[in-house]
Amino acid sequence: MSEKRDFTTPSGIPRKAFYGPADWNGSRYAEQVNDPGVFPFTRGVKSEGYRRKLWTMRQYSGFGTAQESNARYRYLLDQGQTGLSVALDLPTQLGYDSDDPRAEEEVGRVGVAIDTLEDMEHLFAGIRLDEITTSFTINATAAVLLAMYVAVAKRQGADLRRISGTIQNDILKEYVSRGTWIYPVEASLRLIVDTIEYCAGEVPRFNAISVAGAHFRDAGATAVQELAFTLSDGITYVERCLARGMAVDAFASNISFFFYTHSDFFEEIAKYRAARRIWARVMRERFCAQNPRSWAFRFGLVCGGSTLQAEQPINNAIRVAYEAMASIFGGASSIFTAAWDEPFAIPTEQSAELALRTQQILAFETGSAEVADPLGGSYYVESLTDATEREVCALMEEIEGQGGMVPCVESGYIQQLIADQAYQRQRRLESGDEVVVGVNCFRTEGSTRNLELFQIDDSSVHRQIDSLRAVKERRDGARAERALEALRAATGSGENLMPPLIEAVESLCTLGEICGLLRGIFGEFREPIVI
Repeated sequence: MSEKRDFTTPSGIPRKAFYGPADWNGSRYAEQVNDPGVFPFTRGVKSEGYRRKLWTMRQYSGFGTAQESNARYRYLLDQGQTGLSVALDLPTQLGYDSDDPRAEEEVGRVGVAIDTLEDMEHLFAGIRLDEITTSFTINATAAVLLAMYVAVAKRQGADLRRISGTIQNDILKEYVSRGTWIYPVEASLRLIVDTIEYCAGEVPRFNAISVAGAHFRDAGATAVQELAFTLSDGITYVERCLARGMAVDAFASNISFFFYTHSDFFEEIAKYRAARRIWARVMRERFCAQNPRSWAFRFGLVCGGSTLQAEQPINNAIRVAYEAMASIFGGASSIFTAAWDEPFAIPTEQSAELALRTQQILAFETGSAEVADPLGGSYYVESLTDATEREVCALMEEIEGQGGMVPCVESGYIQQLIADQAYQRQRRLESGDEVVVGVNCFRTEGSTRNLELFQIDDSSVHRQIDSLRAVKERRDGARAERALEALRAATGSGENLMPPLIEAVESLCTLGEICGLLRGIFGEFREPIVI
């Protein structure tokens, strides 16, 4: 381990040995910070923080069949989880049915397999959708999954205006850092605007998009880059909705955001405080939103991600706990705490329970949730928030100067920035300039022996495929064909695709059939070459 000589945050912001009154101009409090619940929301979007309502506690979960995942959801709800977070398998994310040859070896592996509306019904069996909030980590196929969710709510007899939750639905970051895309940029943006427009009118409490910086970060971006790219994506989606003719206050309050909280405690808190301030000003000053709810930056997050390590894996529980505390001090609306064994497999029931207990201990035992923005007024935190804002805004201006996020993504410019940063970090790790305990220092041998990990039941794949084939055999084939033709016609006419998508899933058209039709019309995205 080398002696640390360069005292900076991971984003490169210098850190002094101490901070005092000269580092933060408190006379600008009302303009730059203000009280919690008051523009520009630096200290939080709610005046009393978590006193009236805690953040939503979600555990990202899903594996095998819908029935298996439903059992895990009901277990976690019984343990005090207050919201659901659905993990979908790769075939579902990429628009392939479980019996597609391209889905082989991936069905139910990193999430639950959803092929038809019946799978979605099984996933939420015994769970009222008007009594729980649900988050879906789904992007390219988000419109189809939303259609299925709405259809299940209708079958349950729920009032759609009471349904709440989020679909991630952020395709721009997929092209940059995650890779589960299907269609070209413009076709994908059309689908996203369709979902936002539909939800604003029919499911007003449901967030049709969660603009996700998390995956920029895990791909190697710094906190500053993560925030700049995320806010620039958010601006793009707002502009596309306005171009559709929507009024900004009709949809802005249903845009949410999603991040990973990484290990640098104070930088993460400053990131979230700066994010609220920048977004509030963008929405009020650039887009002229009048409703204060449209100015509010609401976000969920994961504590874990690429900070979890396979070496000395039990250390991950400590990492996640401190990241969760930073998330609370940063004012998150919902938190998912990753389990310590996630570098190896889907969490076991026991490790998932420990991850949930981490949030509950912070909420009920530490006093962390009793005061809004408890670090507000710290010379260091306020100075770091200001510095983060300056760096983020400078990068956002650079992106604007190149035409915005769409051309920057299509040219590979954002991808190159992240690749460069990831390379530099790897060099720091290899040299020991950046320390990761148990990985490049303080190592012990045999730390991963005798781990009891979750095992996928291979027979669940066969059950999923058998179930899919049974649905195809007993459905009304003529109705399914008519629904697909109606979707094809709507795609060509330019109308909102959500109503025909809902009709298609209610007709038991499969995810693969729907996405295959749209692939044939829209084509597929081609990745730019990044050197």
